[in-house]
Amino acid sequence: MRKFFEFGGVVAAVVLIAFGIAAIVMGINGRDTVRHSIKQELIVGTPDMTPAGIKAEAQKAGLDVASLDIPSKSVANKPINTGDRARTFAGYMRIHALEASGGLTYAQMGRFIAKPGTPAKFTDGQGGTSIDTYALVDPKTKQPVENGRRNVWVTETALTTALNTSYMAEQLSLFGIVVGVALLLAGIGFGILAIGGALRNPETALTFLRREGAKTGGAAVHA
Repeated sequence: MRKFFEFGGVVAAVVLIAFGIAAIVMGINGRDTVRHSIKQELIVGTPDMTPAGIKAEAQKAGLDVASLDIPSKSVANKPINTGDRARTFAGYMRIHALEASGGLTYAQMGRFIAKPGTPAKFTDGQGGTSIDTYALVDPKTKQPVENGRRNVWVTETALTTALNTSYMAEQLSLFGIVVGVALLLAGIGFGILAIGGALRNPETALTFLRREGAKTGGAAVHA
C-alpha cells in the first residue's frame, strides 16, 4: 500500500506540473493572438479621447454628463493594441454615438424620420418616429425614410462588442496563466510533500525505486 501511495503521489505531481505548463503556454498564446488581432485593425484613439476632452464634447452636445460612463483612462492618439485599451476605446465610442443621436439609445430612437408637423408625442424628440403614418415618405421609393441615426448605433454596437470581446478574451488568457502558475506550484509542492513525506521513514522511502535499484545491483554482482 505504501508503494502505491508513493508512486501515486509522484504521478499526481507530474500531472499537475504538466497541466500547469500547458495552461501557461495556452494563456500566453491566447493573449498574443488577441493583441495581434487588435493591432492589425490599426485603430488609433482620437484626440478627444481623454476624460476631460470627452466630457467637454458631451456637454457641448447637450448630453447629461452625470449619466455618462466616462472612461477614466486616456487613449488619445494612442494605438489600440491591448484588450484594456480596446475596452477604453469602446467606452469613448459609445459617448460619440450618443452625441450623434442626441442622447438617445437605439431602443429610444424612432425607426423612421418624422414628417414635418408630426405631434411631439409621436416622435422620439429628435425627429424620429416609429409610426408609419407620421413617417416621411421617399418620393422615389414611396417608402418611409429610415432614421439614419439608428444605423450609427448598429455600427457602434457591432464595433464596441468586438472591442469588449477582445478585452474579455485577454482577461481569460491572463486567468489561464494564473491558473497555470497555480497548478505548477501545486504540482511542485505536492511532489515535495509526497517525496519528503516518504523520506521521513528511510526504511520505506520510495521502496519501488530502491527495490528496482537493488535488483539491478544484485544482477550485476551475480554476473
